[in-house]
Amino acid sequence: MDIEELPSVCVLDASTYVGFWILKGLLSRGYTVHAAIQKYNGKSSSSLSGETGMEKKIRDLAREEERLSVFEVDVLDYHSILIALKGCSAMFCCLDCPDGYDDKMIDLEVRGAINVVEACAQTDTIEKIIFSSSLTAAIWRENICSQEDVDERSWSDQEFCRKLKLWYALAKTLSEHAAWALAMDRKLNMVSINAGLVLGPGVSQQNPLSTMSYLKGIAQMYENGVLACVDVNFLVDVHIRAFQDSSTCGRYFCFNQTVHTEEEAVKLTQSLSPLISLPQRYEYQGSEVYAERLRTKKLNKLVEGTA
Repeated sequence: MDIEELPSVCVLDASTYVGFWILKGLLSRGYTVHAAIQKYNGKSSSSLSGETGMEKKIRDLAREEERLSVFEVDVLDYHSILIALKGCSAMFCCLDCPDGYDDKMIDLEVRGAINVVEACAQTDTIEKIIFSSSLTAAIWRENICSQEDVDERSWSDQEFCRKLKLWYALAKTLSEHAAWALAMDRKLNMVSINAGLVLGPGVSQQNPLSTMSYLKGIAQMYENGVLACVDVNFLVDVHIRAFQDSSTCGRYFCFNQTVHTEEEAVKLTQSLSPLISLPQRYEYQGSEVYAERLRTKKLNKLVEGTA
């Protein structure tokens, strides 16, 4: 396919950390991109948190890149999403709360996911939805440490998440559930990418609260063998492959590093400084090794180009 033949696609919310990198990846591959920036009560997600300059970066990029158009949307306003989607063949949906997660944010994300999928159902040109979800929508269960293989069939237990106040995991679980239910009802072509903890350039500064929300319960994830990370460039490549490969379907766990030894845990902690830090007077023992439970058979086939 020649560059000029590549279709238009929409990224919502393009001002999230993952959304911005997906936008850049699509532009570098020759796609025309509708960057939909989510508004909260008239404010962009980036200005709401005051911690990222993603919206400014996107608007600066749009002045230089004719294949990039910027749209302001409110995910609770279904019609604003329709405007951003006009003429697009795919929706890359990557909703995230820039101010982190509490029990009140869950409903916003679920309603947003429903509106995005419904808007896609009402847009004739949409061929596929690539829905960014999280490994945390699959790994939080009472008995996860007794499972030998944790793969795409696994879902987090909602009541377990509520009991432990794992609001990020609950938001991702409920919003992905809702998106799948509506997509199947509307007979839409959708895949979800269930990402591990996202690492990449400036992540501690540009995506601090979402990162910290993911890390709630990090000790249990580590000990249960379900703590995994993904480099943002690898994550972007998987999203785009999932769009381009017509045979993709269902959920895809996405990570390229598991954390199951003390050495790996220390390296992860150091890479996320100052968000998290080692205890004072920490002494490296080097003896801890936990079983790896996460499986990526589907991801491996996709990356090898044989999905």
